Amino acid sequence: MSAHTPSATDHSSAAPRVTPPAWAVMLAACAGQFLVVLDVSVVNVALPSMRTDLGLGETALQWVVNAYALTFAGFLLLGGRAADLFGRKRAFLVGLGLFTAASLAGGLAQQPWQLIAARAAQGLGAAVLSPATLTILTTSFPGGAARTRAIGTWTAVGAGGGAAGGLVGGLLTDYLSWRWVLLVNVPVGALVLVAAGWWLVESRAAAGRRLDVPGAVLVTTGVASLAYGIVGTEQHGWGAAVSLGPLLGGCALLVAFIAVEARTREPLMPLRLFRVRAVSAANAVMLVCGGGMFAMWYFMSLYLQNVLHFSPVQAGLAFLPHTLSIVLGSKLAPRLMGVVSGKTLAMAGGTMAVAGYAWQSRMDADGTFLGTVLGPAIVMSLGSGLMMTPLATAATSGAAQSEAGLVAGLVNTSRQIGGALGLAVLTAVAADRISATATAATSATGAGAGDGSGGTGDGPGPVALAAGYGHAFTVASCIIAAAVVLMAVALPRRRS
Repeated sequence: MSAHTPSATDHSSAAPRVTPPAWAVMLAACAGQFLVVLDVSVVNVALPSMRTDLGLGETALQWVVNAYALTFAGFLLLGGRAADLFGRKRAFLVGLGLFTAASLAGGLAQQPWQLIAARAAQGLGAAVLSPATLTILTTSFPGGAARTRAIGTWTAVGAGGGAAGGLVGGLLTDYLSWRWVLLVNVPVGALVLVAAGWWLVESRAAAGRRLDVPGAVLVTTGVASLAYGIVGTEQHGWGAAVSLGPLLGGCALLVAFIAVEARTREPLMPLRLFRVRAVSAANAVMLVCGGGMFAMWYFMSLYLQNVLHFSPVQAGLAFLPHTLSIVLGSKLAPRLMGVVSGKTLAMAGGTMAVAGYAWQSRMDADGTFLGTVLGPAIVMSLGSGLMMTPLATAATSGAAQSEAGLVAGLVNTSRQIGGALGLAVLTAVAADRISATATAATSATGAGAGDGSGGTGDGPGPVALAAGYGHAFTVASCIIAAAVVLMAVALPRRRS
C-alpha cells in the first residue's frame, strides 16, 4: 500500500519521485510526534533531581514544564501555516532540527535560566514539527477509513509518548542523570532527520504568501502572561497587583490578537474557520480537556516520588498502565467510530475519564500502587484514549486541504494552551490545599507536624502533599466534566 498522492492544489518543490510507501510516511510522522509529546512528560519524573542539582525553586520548577508548553502552544498556529506555505517536509526537518539542538543545550545547562530557555526553544521547534506530522498524514491518506486509521495511530503514538515519558524519564534519571532526559533526543532526532529526509516527499499548498508573525507574538505573550499571573496567585493572592497585572495584560493581548486576525489580509488564524461547527466545537472541547488532563502526568509523578517515595525508575514503571490504556483506547476508537458516532464515543470516553480522575483524587499518604494508582490509571487513561481520536478527527474535518497545516496547528494549540493554563491553575489550587492542610496540622499538634501531617524543616509532610495533589485531581475531573457537557451541546452528531 502506498500513501496517496497529494492533490493537484498542492505544489511540490522537489523533482517528481516515486510515492513513498504508506508505512514510511506513517513511521516518519509518528516518530516526530512521539518526540514532541514525550518531552511534555519526560521531565516530570526528573523534576526532583533537577531541583536538587540546579537549585530550582517551586516556581522555576513549574516553568521547566510550562516554558515548553507555552512556546509550543503559542507558535503552533505559526508552525502549521509555515508547513502549508513553505512545505510540509521542510517544516518537519527545520522543526526537528531546532528541537534536537535545543535538547542538547538543555542537557548541558548549568544554570536554571539556561534550562528554562532551552525548554522554550524546544517548544518552538516542536511547534513547527508537530503540525507538519499531522498535515503529512491528512494530505497523504485519502479521506475516510484510511485517514481515520492514520489519525488513530498518530493519536495513539502521541498519547503513548506522553505516557511513556514517565518510564523513559525514570530509567534515564535513575541510571544516568536527569540530563539524559533531554540528551536522549539528540541521537534519536538525528536518526529521524535522516529517515525523513530520505522518505518524505515535499508538498505545500500555496506560494508567495507571508506569515502572520504579529499574531503569533500576541497569542504567545498573551497566554504566557495569563499563566504567569495564575502562578503568581500562589504566593501573592488573586487581588495583588503582581497577579492582576499579568492576568489583565494577558487578556488584553489575546483580545488584540483576535482584532489583528479579523483585520489582517493573511491571518495566522482565519476566524472564518470557526464557522465550521466541527472545527470550532472540537477545538473548544480540546481547550477545556487540556486544562484537566495535564494533571495526570504532573501530579502523579509528584505523588509517586514525594509521597509514596518511589525511585524515578519505579515511578516510570508505575506509568505503564497509563501508557498501555491510552494506546489501547486510541487504537480501539477508529473501530468503534464505525459503529457509533464520533460524538457519542467522545462523550463516553470523557465520562470514563471523569470517573478515573475523581477516583484518583482519593489518594492519600498511605496509598499503594495496587490500591491507589492502578485502577484509576486504567479508567482515566482508557477514557482519554477513546475521547481524543474522535475529537482530533472532527477538529481536522471540514477545512480545505490547502489549510490542513493550519487546522492541525489549531488542534494542538487548543490542547496545549488549555494544558498550560490548566497546569497553572491546578498547581495554584494544589499549593493552597497543601498549605492549608499543613497549617491545620501544625495548629492541631501545637509543635509542628511530628506525625508527618504538616510541615517539617524540609517542607510539608506526605499527608499535606497528598491532600494537595488529590485536590488537583478533583478540580481536573470537574474541568473534564465541563468538557463532556460542551461535547453534548456543541459537537455535531454524525458517523465517521
